[in-house]
Amino acid sequence: MSGTDRVSVAIRDRVAVITMHRPPVNAVDFAMIDAIHDAMRAADADCGVGAIVLASDVPGIFSGGMDLSMVLEGDAQRLRRFLERFYLDTLDIQHNLSKPSIAAVSGAARGAGMTLSITCDMIVAGEGADLGYPEINVGLLPAIHFAHLPQQIGRVRAFELLFTGEAFSPATALELGLINHVVPDDQVQEKALAIGRVFAAKSPLAMRTGRRAFMRTNDTGYRNAVADLVEMMVALTETPDGREGLAAFLQKRTPVWSS
Repeated sequence: MSGTDRVSVAIRDRVAVITMHRPPVNAVDFAMIDAIHDAMRAADADCGVGAIVLASDVPGIFSGGMDLSMVLEGDAQRLRRFLERFYLDTLDIQHNLSKPSIAAVSGAARGAGMTLSITCDMIVAGEGADLGYPEINVGLLPAIHFAHLPQQIGRVRAFELLFTGEAFSPATALELGLINHVVPDDQVQEKALAIGRVFAAKSPLAMRTGRRAFMRTNDTGYRNAVADLVEMMVALTETPDGREGLAAFLQKRTPVWSS
């Protein structure tokens, strides 16, 4: 096993398991996303690895979202650098992987947690997982999901989830076609590993070539759309409502909107 204080990596049956560990909620900051990216690149370069699983060992949490203190305490340029790294670099790494990736979602996956999961090729969720796009509730936007969700589940269903900000169950996500499998909470990682073993048993050349063709065929300008959304997200955080929503969330009070 190797890794950092935020991420560990273990190889099991030719499957690289990248495990997030940043209690209490696996909030994603610069160090966290850099560690995930480094682990993804290393697993992709390892000829002894045939698939990648992204998981969490924080009880009841996959990831609660982006570290909001970065938004309140930093400036717009720093936030733009983070979002470019989190959204665009993550998409680029996933797009160029030579092997499949699987998100093993146990517990809450909100905001950035949803982003980390949907950039993987497949998603396995526990029955008790808690999913959602709560950004609108704090005066922000679930940026990347504006590009992803309508393509995945249809415009009207996507609009409801993105603009109500309400949580939804794994059963709903499965019915919508947003995830692949729902299993008991204590079997999430094992199910993801089982899928990974199936992929790892295939021809590495066929998997690499096939995945590259699949990603190119299905991209359809996705990355460019996300790049535009990054700019909108940065601009919104600088508005009075953006600042108020974040402050209210961190202070556990109802926001008072200015507009």
